[in-house]
Amino acid sequence: QVQLVESGGGLVQAGGSLRLSCAASGRTFSSYAMAWFRQAPGKEREFVAAISWSGSNTYSADSVKGRFTISRDNAKNTVYLQMNSLKPEDTAVYYCAASGPPYSSKWYSPFRTDYWGQGTQVTVSS
Repeated sequence: QVQLVESGGGLVQAGGSLRLSCAASGRTFSSYAMAWFRQAPGKEREFVAAISWSGSNTYSADSVKGRFTISRDNAKNTVYLQMNSLKPEDTAVYYCAASGPPYSSKWYSPFRTDYWGQGTQVTVSS
Protein backbone atom coordinates (compact mmCIF):
# COMPACT_ATOMS: atom_id res chain seq x y z
CA GLN A 1 0.00 0.00 0.00
CA VAL A 2 1.30 3.44 -0.96
CA GLN A 3 -0.22 6.71 0.18
CA LEU A 4 0.48 9.84 -1.82
CA VAL A 5 0.06 13.41 -0.58
CA GLU A 6 0.47 16.34 -2.96
CA SER A 7 1.33 19.90 -1.99
CA GLY A 8 2.51 23.12 -3.57
CA GLY A 9 -0.51 24.11 -5.61
CA GLY A 10 -1.90 27.62 -5.61
CA LEU A 11 -2.72 30.71 -7.63
CA VAL A 12 -0.05 32.15 -9.92
CA GLN A 13 0.02 34.65 -12.76
CA ALA A 14 0.71 33.59 -16.32
CA GLY A 15 4.43 33.26 -16.90
CA GLY A 16 5.06 32.36 -13.28
CA SER A 17 6.34 29.17 -11.67
CA LEU A 18 5.23 26.63 -9.11
CA ARG A 19 6.78 23.46 -7.74
CA LEU A 20 4.50 20.62 -6.77
CA SER A 21 5.60 17.93 -4.34
CA CYS A 22 4.22 14.47 -3.74
CA ALA A 23 5.25 12.69 -0.57
CA ALA A 24 4.87 8.92 -0.56
CA SER A 25 4.54 6.55 2.36
CA GLY A 26 6.20 3.15 2.52
CA ARG A 27 9.71 1.78 2.24
CA THR A 28 9.42 0.67 -1.38
CA PHE A 29 9.14 4.09 -3.02
CA SER A 30 12.27 3.53 -5.07
CA SER A 31 10.63 0.57 -6.82
CA TYR A 32 7.71 2.66 -8.09
CA ALA A 33 7.52 4.63 -11.28
CA MET A 34 5.82 7.96 -10.59
CA ALA A 35 3.80 10.37 -12.66
CA TRP A 36 1.77 13.54 -12.62
CA PHE A 37 -1.65 13.86 -14.21
CA ARG A 38 -4.03 16.81 -14.35
CA GLN A 39 -7.73 17.35 -14.79
CA ALA A 40 -9.28 20.63 -15.82
CA PRO A 41 -13.00 21.35 -15.24
CA GLY A 42 -15.15 19.50 -17.74
CA LYS A 43 -12.19 17.60 -19.19
CA GLU A 44 -10.75 14.13 -18.80
CA ARG A 45 -7.71 13.50 -16.65
CA GLU A 46 -4.58 13.71 -18.77
CA PHE A 47 -0.98 12.57 -18.45
CA VAL A 48 1.58 15.29 -17.72
CA ALA A 49 4.90 13.61 -16.97
CA ALA A 50 6.43 10.40 -15.66
CA ILE A 51 9.71 9.31 -14.12
CA SER A 52 11.18 5.85 -13.78
CA TRP A 53 11.82 4.18 -10.41
CA SER A 54 15.50 5.12 -10.50
CA GLY A 55 14.93 8.59 -11.87
CA SER A 56 17.06 7.92 -14.92
CA ASN A 57 14.23 8.23 -17.43
CA THR A 58 11.56 10.88 -17.76
CA TYR A 59 8.73 11.47 -20.22
CA SER A 60 6.48 14.48 -20.69
CA ALA A 61 3.37 15.37 -22.62
CA ASP A 62 3.99 17.57 -25.65
CA SER A 63 1.90 20.33 -24.07
CA VAL A 64 4.38 20.78 -21.21
CA LYS A 65 7.72 19.89 -22.79
CA GLY A 66 10.33 22.55 -22.18
CA ARG A 67 8.23 24.09 -19.37
CA PHE A 68 7.64 21.32 -16.81
CA THR A 69 10.27 19.05 -15.24
CA ILE A 70 9.59 15.92 -13.19
CA SER A 71 12.18 14.73 -10.69
CA ARG A 72 12.38 12.53 -7.61
CA ASP A 73 14.36 12.12 -4.42
CA ASN A 74 14.19 8.50 -3.34
CA ALA A 75 15.88 9.30 -0.03
CA LYS A 76 12.96 11.60 0.78
CA ASN A 77 10.23 9.45 -0.82
CA THR A 78 9.19 12.49 -2.83
CA VAL A 79 8.50 13.30 -6.46
CA TYR A 80 8.40 16.85 -7.78
CA LEU A 81 6.94 18.74 -10.70
CA GLN A 82 8.65 22.02 -11.47
CA MET A 83 6.32 24.13 -13.59
CA ASN A 84 7.68 27.18 -15.36
CA SER A 85 6.19 29.59 -17.89
CA LEU A 86 2.73 28.69 -16.69
CA LYS A 87 -0.24 29.38 -18.94
CA PRO A 88 -3.94 29.78 -18.09
CA GLU A 89 -4.58 26.47 -19.86
CA ASP A 90 -2.41 24.74 -17.24
CA THR A 91 -5.15 25.43 -14.70
CA ALA A 92 -6.28 22.08 -13.30
CA VAL A 93 -6.20 19.77 -10.34
CA TYR A 94 -2.84 18.00 -10.43
CA TYR A 95 -2.61 14.41 -9.25
CA CYS A 96 0.37 12.33 -8.26
CA ALA A 97 0.33 8.68 -9.36
CA ALA A 98 2.40 5.59 -8.60
CA SER A 99 2.90 2.46 -10.66
CA GLY A 100 4.49 -0.67 -9.18
CA PRO A 101 6.37 -3.57 -10.77
CA PRO A 102 6.43 -5.55 -12.94
CA TYR A 103 6.90 -3.14 -15.80
CA SER A 104 6.59 -3.47 -19.55
CA SER A 105 9.19 -1.92 -21.83
CA LYS A 106 6.85 1.03 -22.38
CA TRP A 107 5.87 1.43 -18.73
CA TYR A 108 5.23 5.15 -19.27
CA SER A 109 2.69 4.89 -22.08
CA PRO A 110 0.09 4.33 -21.00
CA PHE A 111 1.06 4.84 -17.38
CA ARG A 112 -0.63 2.09 -15.35
CA THR A 113 -1.67 3.75 -12.10
CA ASP A 114 -1.85 1.64 -8.95
CA TYR A 115 -2.20 4.53 -6.51
CA TRP A 116 -3.48 8.11 -6.75
CA GLY A 117 -3.01 11.13 -4.54
CA GLN A 118 -5.90 13.40 -3.58
CA GLY A 119 -4.85 16.21 -5.91
CA THR A 120 -3.75 19.81 -5.55
CA GLN A 121 -5.31 22.79 -7.34
CA VAL A 122 -3.21 24.92 -9.67
CA THR A 123 -4.79 28.09 -10.99
CA VAL A 124 -3.03 30.30 -13.53
CA SER A 125 -4.50 33.75 -14.03
CA SER A 126 -4.10 35.69 -17.28
